[in-house]
Parts: sequence; C-alpha cells; structure tokens
Amino acid sequence: MLLRSKVPHAAAPRSRCALCLRWATLLILSGYACGQASVSQSSGILEQIPGTSRHVPGKAADNTAVVFAEIKDQSGRPVVGARLTFTGSNGATANCPLDVCRSSADGIIRVRNVSSGLYDLVVEKSEYQQYRFSQVSLSAALVTILEVVLVEGAPATPESKGPAGVPGATSTGGEEGGSPYPGLRQTAPSPPVEKIEAITPDSELFSLQPYRWTLEMPEWRRYANQGVTPYARSRWYDPFNRNKLKGDYPVLGQRWFLNLKATSDTEFEGRRLPVPSGVAAENPGRSGFFGRGEQAAISETVRLSFELFRGDTSFRPVDFRIRVTPAFNLNFLHTRERGLVNVDVREGPQRFDAHIGFQEAFVEAKLHDLSPNYDFVSVRAGIQQFSSDFRGFIFVDEQPGLRLFGNLQSNRLSYNLAYFHLLEKNTNSGLNTIFKNRQQQVYVANLYWQDFFAKGYTTEFSFHYNQDDGKVHFDDNGFLVRPAPVGLVVNDKVNTHRIAAYYLGWTSNGHIGRVNVSHALYQVFGHDDFNAIAARRLKINAQMAALELSVDKDWMRFRTSFLYASGDSSNRSGASRTDDTARGFDTIVDDTHFAGSGLSFFNREGIRLTGTGVGLVQPFSLLPSLRTNKEEGQANFVNPGIYIANAGADFDLTPKTRLFANANYLRFARTEPLELLLFQRPIRHGIGTDLSVGLEYRPPLTENITFTGGVSTLIPDKGFQQIYDKKTLVAIFTGVKLQF
Repeated sequence: MLLRSKVPHAAAPRSRCALCLRWATLLILSGYACGQASVSQSSGILEQIPGTSRHVPGKAADNTAVVFAEIKDQSGRPVVGARLTFTGSNGATANCPLDVCRSSADGIIRVRNVSSGLYDLVVEKSEYQQYRFSQVSLSAALVTILEVVLVEGAPATPESKGPAGVPGATSTGGEEGGSPYPGLRQTAPSPPVEKIEAITPDSELFSLQPYRWTLEMPEWRRYANQGVTPYARSRWYDPFNRNKLKGDYPVLGQRWFLNLKATSDTEFEGRRLPVPSGVAAENPGRSGFFGRGEQAAISETVRLSFELFRGDTSFRPVDFRIRVTPAFNLNFLHTRERGLVNVDVREGPQRFDAHIGFQEAFVEAKLHDLSPNYDFVSVRAGIQQFSSDFRGFIFVDEQPGLRLFGNLQSNRLSYNLAYFHLLEKNTNSGLNTIFKNRQQQVYVANLYWQDFFAKGYTTEFSFHYNQDDGKVHFDDNGFLVRPAPVGLVVNDKVNTHRIAAYYLGWTSNGHIGRVNVSHALYQVFGHDDFNAIAARRLKINAQMAALELSVDKDWMRFRTSFLYASGDSSNRSGASRTDDTARGFDTIVDDTHFAGSGLSFFNREGIRLTGTGVGLVQPFSLLPSLRTNKEEGQANFVNPGIYIANAGADFDLTPKTRLFANANYLRFARTEPLELLLFQRPIRHGIGTDLSVGLEYRPPLTENITFTGGVSTLIPDKGFQQIYDKKTLVAIFTGVKLQF
C-alpha cells in the first residue's frame, strides 16, 4: 500500500526517474518489489510499497518490515542526527540502536528487521518541531517510506491527519473504494512465491575448485590501445600484479607462501664539515688549526630478503615465518685531509670499503589465537628489525633477540616484550658483523594503545634497560671507540666501564581533531661504573621531552616542534667532584625522525669535536652526546644537552612529487662539559640556525622507485663559532631507492 501527502514547505515533487532510482535503492535494501497507492498526510509523505517474497530452500520466511526515512529542513537540506522512534500499539518499542535510527549526513535513515505490527512513528530533533505518523501498519509485505520536512521552532507534537481529519495514516486494506479515505486505492496482494531450485555440486552452475590460486583472470579487450587494464596476467618480474614470488599464491600446498624482496639504496653526498688540519706546518702560523672540510661520499646497499610463511592472504596474522635478509654494501669516501679515513695517515685522504652482513635471520611462530578479530600472541627469535617508539628516539636496530608480541581488544592494544644481545657493527657501512659479540644487552617492554582518549590518537608506554658491559674496541679504521679516548682513559690500566641505564617513556602519535600530535617524554636513571670525563662512578638522572604539532590544509602540512634533552651542569673539577650524578640525556641506539629528520644538517651529519676523539653529534641523531660512535661507542651521560625549536612544511605538489622545507634553531642546554673537554671558557649556548629543503619523486606512484634530493646548511651561532669557526656548513645529497 502507498500513502502520500504534502506538507508545508515540502520539497518540489521529484521526477519519475528520481523516484524509480530511490525505489531501486529500496529494493536492494529489502528485497521487495513495488506497487502504488496514495493518500494525503499533514506532517510528511508516507509510502508503503507492497512486494513479493522470495523463498530460498533451507531458509525460513522473513516476517520483518523495512522503513526508509528521508529527513530535510525547510530549505531542502538534509537534517543530520534526527531520530526515528517506533512505539507499538501495546506500548512496546521496536529494537532500533541509536546509530541506526539517527539520520546520516544525507538525512537518510534505513531500518531493517522491524517486527510486523501497528506503530506510532515519531521523527524528532532538538530545535525542530516533532512529527508523528500514528498507527502505521508495518508488515513483511511493505516497505514504508517517510518523507519529512522538519520545521524550526519549539518542539511540538502535531499528529499526522488523514484527509477526513481522522488520526492515522493507514487502513487494514480492502478493495478499491472500500477505504475510509476518498480517492485511496488500498491493496493487500497475496505475494507470489518464487521457487529457486536447490544448487548441488553436480549442477552446471556450480563446480568445486580445490586449487583456486592459479585461475587466470578473463581476457580484457575493450580498446585497441589497451593501456592499463583491470585484468593483468601474472609475470614473475611484475611486483604489482599477482606474482608467486611476492606471496600472492602458495608455493607449497594451499597455505605456504614465498615472498622475495630486493632493495637497492644508492646515496651520494657532498658536504663541508669542521675538521682538523691533517699535517703540521713546518713554520708556525703557516697552517690553520682547522683544515679543508670538503668531503664527498657515495654508498650502495643491496638487501635481499627471503621469506617463507604459512598462513593465508587475509588479514589473519601468519602462523609461521622464516626470513633471511643478507645485505651488501660498497662505499667510497673522499676527503681533503689525512687522518680522517684511517688512523694511519699513510692511508691518504680516500677510502673504499665493502662489507656483507645479515640484517635479518629469524623464525616466527604464532602461539595462540585469542579472538575471532585476529587478536593473537606470537614469538620471534633471531636477528630482527625493531624500533621501540614512533620516532626512533631510544632504540632502533637490527640485532639478535627474542621477542614476544601480539595484540588485544581487536588490535586496539598491542605489546612487545623483547630481549636483544647486540652484535658489533661494521664502521663504514653500519651493517652487522658476522658475528662479533658486542657485550651489550637491551631489554624492552612496551604497550601501544589506539584511540587512547581521542579517536585516531595512539599512545605508547615503554620501559628500556640498557646493560653495556664494554670492552676495549677499535673500529675498522683503527680509531679507539671503547672506552672513549677522552678524560681519564688510562691510569695504571685501561678504564673500561659498565653502564646500566633504565628508561621510562611515554610517547604518542596520531591526531586529535584536525591537529596531528606526536610527543615523547623519557626519564633515564641508573649508573655508570667509571665515566672518563668525570673520572669516577656516577649515578644517572636525565630527561628528554619532545612535541610536534601539525595541521593539514589541502595539499599542505604545516608543522612545528620542540625538543629538549637535559645537559650536565657540573664542571667535574675541584669542589664539583662532590656531585656524583650525570644529568646529560643519551640514548641506546637512536635513529631520530624528528625536527626535519634526515633533511636537517645537524641531524644528518656527524660532527666531530676537534681534538677530543669524540663526536659532538652522531649521524641521524639530534643529541650532542659526546660519544665516539652511535653503534660502537658507549652512551655518555656527561654531555651538554640541547634545545631545538623547529618549523617546517610539506607540500604535495603532485601525486608523485613532494617538497619539504625545514628550519631549526639549536642551543646547548649546558656548556660546562664542552668547556672541560676543550679547556676553553666561556662557551656560549647558541649552536646555530639549520635550514634545509628537500624533494621526493616517485615515478610509478609507489615506493618501488623513489628519487630524493636536498640541500641543508648550518649557520653557526656564537657558541658553535667559539668551538669551531665562523664558516657556514653545507651538505648536498641525492638518493635513489629501487624495490622489488
């Protein structure tokens, strides 16, 4: 049966095409056919469309009704959040969750599975008058359509009226002319039953495919010049379509898959750094203390990853996995001073080196499935990648370890319990050695919590323990890196020392509303058996804090950030020797992606502290830790600390091209450790202004081919000038990354 009427300020009548389009939507929603009839209403248009039922073998008949409501305001705009309620004739209400019975952004409410019966249907929202359809008969043979125009004003409860002023909008049926409403054609057809023959495995419409993985897609020939087609045949060298080498279908049985990955990273860099003069002059004053700092470096790294896993192609975590990733590196460095590429000055100003290492070699097994929503717990043993937080502040490495990990609450919570026993690194490539023990152990426990207090905002709580036992170690270029060649290194023996440091952290990454938020807070405590700068045992008490905020506007992202790492304030001489606490913050092995990341000069370049054998800052780190080497050296908590204020922007110029701009201002938190090491006082706090710009280009719109390039510069401030000189430092870099 169809009921229809006009209301004040109702929208203009729709065309027959628009009405049919809406009916087609309803048929998809409910599975009913349509009929016609109409009657006038006072508060909205109500249509009830009779239909046919379909009998499916083995399925009980459906005896529930369907309601479709379209809600607009007086201007014809959809009303969002209007509520539709059902009240039965016996006072019972239909089961309708709020998220279903509230209108969507297009003003639509779709309700299925409403029990048959007589109902009062009420549409209401604050600041609008309420509308009611009284005693509407809902049955399985009808799709009921409500078209309501809400009128602004104090809430009222006008009842819909029939044309004779009688409440109600329906009748129980009857022949044409038998309705109490003039001009109403009421029908109550008996729906025919459509019988569908049962489908059996022997029928022509159905056939079993015990091995479906090798079924080819159908041929596609719509245009003479094909271009990109929806059905592409698989080729072993094509990583974008179905490929047996990329885990798209099994290699053994139905559940064993192979995934091969090859990556080539080629990087070139030209830079100017403050370096010491390599050869003393014959006559005083003929050679400056600082030499020619121009350098050129090129590096090529190829990684081949072989992975065999048991699972399927859904989102379900794999049951078992074996992965091996060997890496091959070639690197060349050209400088203009001797004593930089090797401790032996006879090696000259150039160096070529090659190295092979295993960056991954692990076995992973799922221990248990915890829920139907892919919650699980797994264990992984062997050399594996691990980053302990979002931005790589504390520990990022590929090391041998044992890791227990999984998730809970439909992946809202995820966790790691990990233990690593570190290998030594090759000095010039940064790859793992085969297989030299580092005598350093790292323990990590962390918990990630999605939608922590806002949807889209993920937070992490973590604990790290770094136990670095230390032993005498020279790097591959012959330089002493453990212990650091500074302070009291040798007395009656070489002063090796043990560090035990505990990190408590809270970090986050995500967005709160339109604002993207990322932050980090870390407290480290513990002890250092013998710090060479302090020349005695020290307790550790240091802090780090970082915050980044950004906003996206169309194709642009504007961001600002701030980082603070505490510094040590004691001069470590005279009366200050009574201070037994180191307060300079340092990490385990960091790879910091913050305040411009690798685009920043201070982050990207390793700047040596001339005349000390240690670095002011290590490559891809923001902390002036005064350690010899980020991987091979030991953490040092007697350092100046730092303040960094950052502003930058990212621009998606095209879908394939992205531009980055970044500016940092840097200051030392304390300068006493620098004054002690350099026998120079005073040293100001200003480091300088770091400016950089970079470009990324991806020709195929994927990560398979990526070109990067950029230029960065550090304009020295007073403190940096007092340590080095007034020369502006510059770096130009390019890179090509290829992946299969």
